Amino acid sequence: MTLQSMTGFARTTGQDERYAWTWEGRSVNSKGLDLRCRVPGGYEPVEQATKAFASKIFKRGNISYALSLDRLEQGGGTYRVNRDLLDQILALQGELTDNVSQERPTLEGLLSIRGMLEIVDEGESEDAVAVRTAAMIATGEQMLDAMAVARAAEGRQLAVLFDAHLETLSALVDAATQSAAAQPDAIRARLKAMIAELIDADARLPEERLAQEAALLAGKADVREELDRLRVHIGAARDLLAEELGVGRRLDFLCQELNREANTLCSKSSDVDLTRVGLDMKATIEQFREQVQNVE
Repeated sequence: MTLQSMTGFARTTGQDERYAWTWEGRSVNSKGLDLRCRVPGGYEPVEQATKAFASKIFKRGNISYALSLDRLEQGGGTYRVNRDLLDQILALQGELTDNVSQERPTLEGLLSIRGMLEIVDEGESEDAVAVRTAAMIATGEQMLDAMAVARAAEGRQLAVLFDAHLETLSALVDAATQSAAAQPDAIRARLKAMIAELIDADARLPEERLAQEAALLAGKADVREELDRLRVHIGAARDLLAEELGVGRRLDFLCQELNREANTLCSKSSDVDLTRVGLDMKATIEQFREQVQNVE
């Protein structure tokens, strides 16, 4: 398996002696898994079976698909009422009379309930209908499999982009590390200058206060911790990409952490070059995050 995008499209067809049918589906981004299926009246078992299959092979995405049906022979098809479902609904009405309106359901309301009307082919055996139903389910599963293949193909393209973004980010971290403003000697020189300014401003400052101010200034000036955490997060992102499946949400969280460290680095920096590198980091992280929204 490969990294999967949440974007995909697929279409499959099938037929027997009496009917031709087409499955068509598309998938877009979503925070969770949202399955929507439309089938002609009387084919609810086909919907239930394909939804169960889709929930096994997909983790995230807004997936909508539909079954369209064309009769190859003229005439013969009729509708009948699903008596078992009708009896269940009328029995429920009797049980709930104390809690809901006692008005009797209308014919229009009953017939609008999904599954109330079933398609019956005159002169066709139940075995033949069962064979067609199984064939429709199989064709629907083939369409969903094809959609997974399309999502995987886009996932492979995303993986290439992710590798490029992480390489760029890693190079920027190295550039920040090499920046003079990030080096201990440069930090010490700046601290000496700042402490000298404090003493000039007030020569009576006690040594303890000077030590506190020096420690505070050192903490604000040193970005090595942020750079170390950025390296750790980059490594974690690469590990997740190696897992390939179901990593979208965790990658999104890592993007937040990467952005947090880049923001802190920019806020600490008093060096133009280091600030420029930090801004380039933020731009790269944002590009990475935008693509992560497409990952399952």
